This record gives sequence, C-alpha cells and structure tokens, in this order.
Amino acid sequence: MASHRKPRSRTAGPRTAPVVGITTAALTSIALLSQSATAAPSAPPKPSLEEVQKKVDALYHQAGVATEKYNAAKERTTKQQKRVGDLLDDVAQRTEKLNKARQELGTFAAAQYRTGAVSDTATLLLADDAQDYFDQDQLMSRLTSRQKKAVDDYQTEQAATTKKRTEAAKSLETLTTSQATLRSTKRDVQQKLGDARELLSKLTAEEKARLAAIEKQKQEAARKKAEELARQQAEAEAKRKAAEKARQKENPDTGSGSGTGTGTGSGSTGSGYAAKAAKVIDFAESQMGKPYVWGATGPDSYDCSGLTQAAWKAAGISLPRTTWDQVKVGTTVTTANAQPGDLVFFYDDISHVGIYIGDGKMIHAPKPGANVRVESIYYMPIHSVVRPA
Repeated sequence: MASHRKPRSRTAGPRTAPVVGITTAALTSIALLSQSATAAPSAPPKPSLEEVQKKVDALYHQAGVATEKYNAAKERTTKQQKRVGDLLDDVAQRTEKLNKARQELGTFAAAQYRTGAVSDTATLLLADDAQDYFDQDQLMSRLTSRQKKAVDDYQTEQAATTKKRTEAAKSLETLTTSQATLRSTKRDVQQKLGDARELLSKLTAEEKARLAAIEKQKQEAARKKAEELARQQAEAEAKRKAAEKARQKENPDTGSGSGTGTGTGSGSTGSGYAAKAAKVIDFAESQMGKPYVWGATGPDSYDCSGLTQAAWKAAGISLPRTTWDQVKVGTTVTTANAQPGDLVFFYDDISHVGIYIGDGKMIHAPKPGANVRVESIYYMPIHSVVRPA
C-alpha cells in the first residue's frame, strides 16, 4: 500500500545560510554598542589657570561677603544677649518686689483671720482675677490707707512684671533667630573657603608657580595705577601750594591758610584730622604681618573691617563693626582727593575696606592665607572713599 505522506522538502537548506549571516552581524553590532555604552564617559576638560584664578578670587570675595554677614549677625547676637540678660535681671527684681507685696497682703489676711473678720484680703489672694476684685468699691472702702497702698503696690508690680516677662520672651525668640543666622553664615564662610582651598590643592607645583606669576602681574598693574594717582595728587598739591603762596604775597594779612599739605590734592581737612589719621596709620603699620582671620578684631589677627575699626579706635573714634555700616560714617570724597586715614571701600557690595596711607596705597587685611600688608588701592574695584572724622 502506497504511503500518503508528503515527501520532505529539500529546498529549505539553501535559505538558512543568509539567516545565519544576518544574525552574526546583528550580534556583532550589539556587542559593539554594549562596549560603547559601558565605556567611561570622557572627563571634563581641565580649567585653565586663568579660570582657576577667577574662581578662587570669586570664592574669596563670596567668603568676604559672608564674613561681613557673620560680623553683623554676631554683633546683633551680642547686643541681644545683653538685652535678654538685662530683662531677666529686671524680671527677677520685679518678681522679688511682687513677692514682698504678696507677703504684706498675706499679713493683712492673717490678721483679719485672727480677729474673726471677713478676710477680703484673703479672698483677693485666692481670686482668679485680681483686677475685677480690685474694682469693687466695697473692698476698697474697707481697707485702711496702709492696706490700700499694699494693694496698689501689688497691682503695679504684678502688671510691670507681666510686661517685662513678655518682653523677655520676645527677646529670647529674637536671640534664637540671631543665633541661627550666626551659625548659618559661619557655615557659609567655611564652605567658600573650603572650596577655594580644594581648588588650589589640585594644582601642580608648576601651575602654582604660574598662578603666582599671574597674581604678580595683577599687583604690578595695580601698582602702576597707584603711581599715576600719586603723581596727579602731587601735581594738584603743588598747584594748591603755589596758589596759596600767591594769595599770601598779594594779601600778607590773610595768614598761612588751613591746608595740611599731605600731597593729596586737598588741604581742607585741617590739622585735627591729620593728627587722628597719623594715629590710625601708626596703629595699622604696627599690625603689619598679622594674619587675616575672618571674624577677627585683634589683637593677634584681623579681618578687613576688624582692622579699620581697631585702627580708628586707637585715634579715639568708634566705628561700627561691618563694612556696610562703616561706609555710612563720615564724608564721602573722590579717589583723587583721598587723604591718609581715609577708608577705601571695594566692590559693588562693599564687602572689603582698607586704610589709605597716601600715594595710591593702603594697609588692609586682604584675605585668608594672607597677612596685613600694604597694597595698591587699585588691586580691587573701588566703591568709594570715606573720611570718618
């Protein structure tokens, strides 16, 4: 009997070869793509030294701003701590007076109890609302003059003590806020300085040397601008003296004038300011070489506004703590008319200050890692010049 099964086809074999070829190519492509996907991403390009310099300068500047915020917060905290302490002392004293007044009322209540009389005073002490009870004419008509005085004293001390306790509670809340701000700004300063140190630590010795060369070029450019200012001031002073001499020759009776002759192009401040300025500069020069430390006010280290505050204190003038407050004290003058002792403020945000010593130079506490030193006032962008006294 013949088989009805269909014969197996032999044409499928030749078509399998291309399939194998396509699969191999696909697998190869997948492998290559997999290798590309797992390969480490290329590292970002290393910043140039100029970029590092700008970044470090920016971080130091930001740290300077944060330092002034810290100084302001610290000053507020110190004042608030004193106020809270004074208020708490006052509350303690008033509480003592209140207790004495209460004891005197208690003495009257005890006496009424011993005599068998109705103890209105005792009722007063036990009342939930003393004021309502005081308003009752019946009680006041029964009290002797001494008792009335005791009641009045008790009322007065109770009201005053309650008021002072409320003030103390509010001051404590303000103090807590100031302390939180102080901690926050401290962390901000430390973060900025840490970032700057990390950037510098990644430089090689050769890069650090090149960075120092860039810094030297910056200082040299600032020095030349200071020399130009000194030349202009000297010319202006020479013209002022010549004009003064001509006036004296024409009018011998007018006297010798009030100019100080400091080589700054302005002789209008008088000898009083010059004497104070000399003390300021003497003090500042004696601090040369001491390190910059943010938040420091001396005597072993300073930040910028700490140095200016201490220097003018040596001349008998009390300046505020921060640059933002110091810039408001005194008279603003032009850079061309700057005189020794004047304060030179820098940056649009007024975050740095130095003491002008003449010839376009200043003494200042520059930044972390640097000491108090003489520098051109053109080392940083000038905001304004202020004459404190």
